[in-house]
Amino acid sequence: MAFPDFHFSQNLPSFITHTNVKDYLIDYANNFGLYAHSKLKTQIERVEMITTNTGSIKWCVTYKDVEDSSAPSTSETYDSVVVCNGHYSIPNIPEIPGLKQFEGSFLHSHDYRVPEVFKGKTVLCLGGGASGIDIAMDLTSQAKKVFLSHRGKQITSPLPENLEETVEIKSFSENFVNLKDGRDLEVDTVIFCTGYKYDFPFLTKECNLNITDGRVYPLFKHIVHAKHPSLNFIGVTKKVCPFPTFHCQVQFMMANLDGSMKLPSYEEMLQDIEKDYETRRNEGMPHRHTHTMVGRKQWDYNDDITSMAETRPISKQVRDLFDKIHYTRINNLLEYKKYNYYLKNDNYVGVQN
Repeated sequence: MAFPDFHFSQNLPSFITHTNVKDYLIDYANNFGLYAHSKLKTQIERVEMITTNTGSIKWCVTYKDVEDSSAPSTSETYDSVVVCNGHYSIPNIPEIPGLKQFEGSFLHSHDYRVPEVFKGKTVLCLGGGASGIDIAMDLTSQAKKVFLSHRGKQITSPLPENLEETVEIKSFSENFVNLKDGRDLEVDTVIFCTGYKYDFPFLTKECNLNITDGRVYPLFKHIVHAKHPSLNFIGVTKKVCPFPTFHCQVQFMMANLDGSMKLPSYEEMLQDIEKDYETRRNEGMPHRHTHTMVGRKQWDYNDDITSMAETRPISKQVRDLFDKIHYTRINNLLEYKKYNYYLKNDNYVGVQN
């Protein structure tokens, strides 16, 4: 879904490719002249917190030109830093007994490109999230057999004949994947669709950011560093309507930095962080889903941050469409992409291709 101030091309289908998304972001940057304010091909080496003589906090950012290895690093000081490096770069490969002895091939979903590579093979996808299901469905067009191993509820949608759900993996042996139900599967390739790790290697320890098994702490409203409010993070939340959510997070961040929104005290922000965390745990959500917004959570969260910042929330029209597509997808994986959706006045229209 698009940023509210710049739409996708009307010539595109509703279900677009990663290339379409890249082109959209380039068009967005060109339309708003963002390249004039951007330093590309630059690696951030270090972000260090500095306390001045007056007690105020500044941020020393050290960076390097990635195309000129002989160029020295450059350091500049800023009043605030916004971290937007995403969380889809460092694959999470679970530690499963016997993996090193497995003689088949394995890869992470991060490296998956096309199903033709697996033509005639038997493939197991580990993980029942969006990437696991999408890749498993994609593989059925070429692979001889596809197994989808996960610990979630059984998929209610009809599935292709050569796709089978299984329980979780217990261990690996040289030639087999050993399942927790006692079965041994002989597969050619295992694709780990097991998510990613949060990673901020450029932040020094003085930044006081802790990452433990998928929890980034202490982030107030998943955005503001509670102890150092001039350090903000965009896009930490998962399973959200992405660009509209990021737009609202940026507005929240700006309201914090320009002073138009008064943050609670440090102690109150910590209490809010813990309340959100404990609510999730009481609902049965594991620690690693600290920033996951399932079901109503993302809309309640959006209402919360936009109310605090006194900004416009994601529209009911967009929310309804997001929920509709999510419902349609989980109930009909074979057919849901055959529809195109159009926003019309205060509603949406779905048209079958």
